[in-house]
Order: sequence, then structure tokens, then C-alpha cells
Amino acid sequence: MKRLAIALTGLSALALTACASLAPYGAQQGPNGQGYSEQRIESNRYRVSYNGVGAAGRVADWALLRAADLTTEQGYDWFEVTQSWTDGRPGGAGGVRPSVSIGGGSSRYGGYSASGVGVGVGLNFSGPQPTSTTLEVVLGRGQKPDRPNAYDGRSVQGSIPR
Repeated sequence: MKRLAIALTGLSALALTACASLAPYGAQQGPNGQGYSEQRIESNRYRVSYNGVGAAGRVADWALLRAADLTTEQGYDWFEVTQSWTDGRPGGAGGVRPSVSIGGGSSRYGGYSASGVGVGVGLNFSGPQPTSTTLEVVLGRGQKPDRPNAYDGRSVQGSIPR
């Protein structure tokens, strides 16, 4: 009976993890759904967001891909990322941050003394977590500027898999 309970617990954790995975690339369905959305700020300036579950890197890639798709859909050649936020933090900082703690102590008990050092590592058993990347982009025509945050729309479309 104990083995059955352990097996069922493992299967239910696996099922929950399977439900909480990154959906295929596409438009966001509903206010809390996964996918991309954009907001036009000016004629050639947009705020592009991608909401997903799991690794922040894949979600950030798909935000760039949506910016590239938007660039070509609007008849532009390149885009430049002027600001970015990952999980609400500016500059792309976000996602899971590992933590390690170190502690020490000593005690006396019945004439004996003991001391020790412990190391702890935080573990996450809740499965993949929601993550989002938001980019503010300016779209342009002609030759791409020689700046690190400027991207050729068609090159990005060809290099990031959907």
C-alpha cells in the first residue's frame, strides 16, 4: 500500500508538471494565458510581451521572435530593443535564482562540546513557474544600425525556432 501511495504521488507530480509547460509559440489567449501580446506606443514603437512557463531564456527568445515578426508584418527591416523587463525586473534580470545558505554553531552538553557547519541548498518541488519578458522596441527601415540591441528582423526569424 505504501508503494502505491508513493507511485500515485509521483504520477500526480508528473501530471502537474506536464500541465505547467510552455505552450507552443502563438498569441496570448486570455489575460493570464501564455503567448505574445503587443501594444503600439507610437507609429514605429511597440511594447512586446511574451508570457510563458518554465525557463526564462525560451520565453525571452520568443519575445524577440515576436518583435521580429511584428517588424516584418509592419513593413520594417530591423528593430532595436530600447528597454527590457524579465519577470517585472528591468534589464532582463529575472527567472529562478538559486540560493545557498551556510550556517555554523557550537554547543556544550554534559561536558562535551560540539561544533559544526551546515550548507543548505534551496529546492523547488512546485514545478515550472510562470515567467514573462517585455521588450520596448523601435522599428526601422533600411540598414540595421551598428548597435548591440539592434536586430535584423528576418535574421531573428530564421534563427529562433518556433
